[in-house]
Amino acid sequence: MIRLPKKLILASSSPRRREILEQLGIKFDVVPGSVEEVYSGAEDPAELVCRLALMKARDVADRALEDCLVLAADTVVYKDRLLGKPADREEAIRMLEQLQNGWHDVYTGLALVDMKAGYESVCYERTRVEMMGLTREQIESYIDSGEYADKAGAYAVQGLAAAFIPRIIGCYFNVKGLPVNLLYRELLKYTGTVDK
Repeated sequence: MIRLPKKLILASSSPRRREILEQLGIKFDVVPGSVEEVYSGAEDPAELVCRLALMKARDVADRALEDCLVLAADTVVYKDRLLGKPADREEAIRMLEQLQNGWHDVYTGLALVDMKAGYESVCYERTRVEMMGLTREQIESYIDSGEYADKAGAYAVQGLAAAFIPRIIGCYFNVKGLPVNLLYRELLKYTGTVDK
């Protein structure tokens, strides 16, 4: 579907992001970054995900031993405050209690870095997600599945939590962690297929 002039490195250990790239038929290697995801609750979510994605991409690109294009992403959930990955079960329960019975936003920052070409691009996608009202028992039952671990906002839209999501406005893949259409358009810009 798209031919890249050099190897693509995914700067993420996320199995969801790997799966999405594989669906697109893009060949890539995985080199997880070492950037610590530190942020304050007051930071603008769009600026935050762009900043972290670019830091991750630069980190891996700086350490790359070969000429390559590095792709990094960062995803957060936002409802009155930033919700990253829960540290434990209790934080996950609090997050789902906050998200249930209303709308929230999912932001993913996307960064492409090619050190040799001096190329950097960073952008983001925002998707609106509605979550139905949930009882404490439903929340705890979901948490007991273990699916919440390592997920922004403590849920996986592609898993059991799909039952809680009546509507999505925007890119589904963004909620999963990698906005496909945005990535495709950015790769087209990088290859010069479309105007930058």
